[in-house]
Amino acid sequence: MRVFLVAGEPSGDRLGGALMEGLKTLDPDVEFDGVGGPLMQAQGLTSRFPMSELSVMGLVEVLPKFFHLKRRIAETAQAVLDTKPDVLITIDSPDFSLRVAKLVKASGDTRTVHYVAPSVWAWRPGRADKMAKVIDHVLALLPFEPPFMERAGMECDFVGHPVVNEPIASDQDISAFRAGYGLGDAPLLLALPGSRRGEVDRLAPVFGEALSLFLKDRPSMRVVVPAVAHMVDAVSEHIKNWPGTPVVVDPRKLPSDQAQAQKRAAFAAADLSLAASGTVSLELAAQATPMVIAYNLNWLTHQIAQRMVKLDTVTLVNLVSETRAVPECLLNDCRPEKIAAALAQVAENPDAQREAMTVTMERLGRGGEAPGLRAARAVLERMHA
Repeated sequence: MRVFLVAGEPSGDRLGGALMEGLKTLDPDVEFDGVGGPLMQAQGLTSRFPMSELSVMGLVEVLPKFFHLKRRIAETAQAVLDTKPDVLITIDSPDFSLRVAKLVKASGDTRTVHYVAPSVWAWRPGRADKMAKVIDHVLALLPFEPPFMERAGMECDFVGHPVVNEPIASDQDISAFRAGYGLGDAPLLLALPGSRRGEVDRLAPVFGEALSLFLKDRPSMRVVVPAVAHMVDAVSEHIKNWPGTPVVVDPRKLPSDQAQAQKRAAFAAADLSLAASGTVSLELAAQATPMVIAYNLNWLTHQIAQRMVKLDTVTLVNLVSETRAVPECLLNDCRPEKIAAALAQVAENPDAQREAMTVTMERLGRGGEAPGLRAARAVLERMHA
């Protein structure tokens, strides 16, 4: 079987890598083509171009790269049509992925699968109907998503999230991480300002000011900043004047499995975390790390989002656990003083989030079949139904 995959950012690469591993388990003769990052490449994909070119978020942020992205969309769709795979699997990054699927469907009958349901329960519900015109089958990460997709006319399976299948860092892993970075037994605060250039440029200065306020009364606390490979230099530049003698966790010189293990150890070692909104909240929950989520957007995207978002929370831990256990500082509340106050609140009672994090992991499939294998099984079963 030949599978063409397209992922556009680190979280999608993670999903794609787990799915590819599952497909190889069920069909050892499977062949891969497409676009992906280091985790997908470790499973045997030779990416047609660097995935980092697609890691753009926000309505306004896309504009400067519009023509380049348009060329990549056409190039990727043509590659699918030329190679005639048994299935095209697009992973998240809908602005890119669904345009590729549209061109493919317009010129052929390739089966299309999209991994990660659009958040129609949060905003722009009409996206499901538009997506149904070019996507045959959806793999959903969240248990409440299939009915939304099925109503629009697509097949949909809840397959869980790969984060629940990742190892939990051991005490030995944590000790090795601390020793490797010279952290001793100092209390640690994890700072995660994002994986895309635009959000890091936007959030890092705010995070730095918030940490200055929060750490005034906590001189012994150290700041640890795990960074994705293509953002290490940018993150390092931004945190030069941060308090807490920050340490950047750089994955570039490690094999992907060791880099992931080091990241898990950093998460588990932390007493507290401040993170951009996104999948990272699930990674923190998997390691039981208390968190504050903060996020803001480009001004124009911000104005549009304020009018379209339908929910009072965007944090996946809150949504899946049906709580509001994780404090958020979003949009107009993404200000240093608000973030510092939220960090102080969590530091005072770090156990307040434990139950919500445990429930989230259970509902996303912890203890069951690996989500990547479940996703692979769903792809194969629907193809052969």
